[in-house]
Amino acid sequence: MLPTRSFISIFLVSSLLLFCSPSFLTHTVAQTAEQLKGNLDTLSLQIKALDDEIKAFNSKISKTQGEAKTLKEALTKLELRRTGLSKDISYTKLRINQAEQNISFTQGKIKNTESTLDKTKSELGLSLRLLVHNEQSLPYFVSALAKGAHISDALDITKRGEEFTTAVNQKTRALVDTKTTLSIQKASYEQHKNVLLTLNQTLTDQKILVDQTSKDKSSLLSETKDKESTYQKLLAERKKKKGELEVEMLDVEAKLQTIVDSSKIPKYGKGILQYPLDNVIITQYFGNTPFSSKNPQVYNGSGHNGVDFGTKIGTPILSAAAGRVLGTGDTDASCNGVSYGKWVLIRHGNGLTSLYAHLSVIQAKVGDVVTSRQKIGLSGNTGYSTGPHLHFTVYASDAVQITKYVSKVCGTNMTMPIAPRAGYLNPLSYL
Repeated sequence: MLPTRSFISIFLVSSLLLFCSPSFLTHTVAQTAEQLKGNLDTLSLQIKALDDEIKAFNSKISKTQGEAKTLKEALTKLELRRTGLSKDISYTKLRINQAEQNISFTQGKIKNTESTLDKTKSELGLSLRLLVHNEQSLPYFVSALAKGAHISDALDITKRGEEFTTAVNQKTRALVDTKTTLSIQKASYEQHKNVLLTLNQTLTDQKILVDQTSKDKSSLLSETKDKESTYQKLLAERKKKKGELEVEMLDVEAKLQTIVDSSKIPKYGKGILQYPLDNVIITQYFGNTPFSSKNPQVYNGSGHNGVDFGTKIGTPILSAAAGRVLGTGDTDASCNGVSYGKWVLIRHGNGLTSLYAHLSVIQAKVGDVVTSRQKIGLSGNTGYSTGPHLHFTVYASDAVQITKYVSKVCGTNMTMPIAPRAGYLNPLSYL
């Protein structure tokens, strides 16, 4: 009969051998670890240099924010945007290369670790077999008392059995440590893969924005026929229409037969909603702000119905909470440059509904169920906007409706979210 410690060792080792069977990667790493490490170091330096260049360029762009007062200024802004996007694309491509190199580097480490794991398992199996064989033939102290037996023989074999047991324990610990290392490396590999997926999506977004910027420039030149006088006339018409449309919308809001049930609205508090973008810069608050008071032609004295976040074009816009996409739209398609532009409306399960306006790209579809802080689009400068920003409105869910009506101002069918004044809530009460 084997000693108890041997049964424990055999059981532990057998379990480990079954649990630790490696699944080898089929990817062949062409470059050596040293070459990959060198590439990564070089890429890190290039990324740092380009990152610094982009920050300096963005600082330059930030000084040109605001509505373009001349055609030349408008065209310059579009060219700056195109240049900035080109730099962003170069930066993203470098980071994609870095992620791919990290994946290859990690794959090489996984392959080496799995090789060590196999070797350790083989050595452990040999030690285990020697231990079992030795202990099955041990002349225990009782046997040593038989005629012709020597106690020294029993002591010698017992000592060797202990050495084998120690070897098994050491190999077992090494196996566990290697397995842990392998798990960490595989987690790192998955992380690099996720980074690569995100960067590829970012690159796709940036290419869409470059194409859109080129179209915006062509459209502006076509509308103005490259004449400053025509641009000034166009600018004046948009401002006039914007003010008239605000009055028209107030009239539509007044006709909505909706009573806001305050019991269905969550009590104000921090964290009920999440900020809809990562870098929070508030450029205009909710209500009768100084800007809305000084610009009645924009808000008609009714105050600002949301919060504006300053951000460059192409910034990922995130859902403020889990919910369902009620609608999306583009007011520019009906009346260019006078309202929300591209917008997304999301109804949450807590009695609140949120609007994201002036987007450049919409990436959510009606009926989509989104999670909190899921990307739903990219920030922009569509609709009536004096500079790139996100307009964020929060409504009492029962109050807001996606309303379709014939606009006398624009002479077209308009579709946008509208609520009675009591249905508009201060977003900062919930963020």
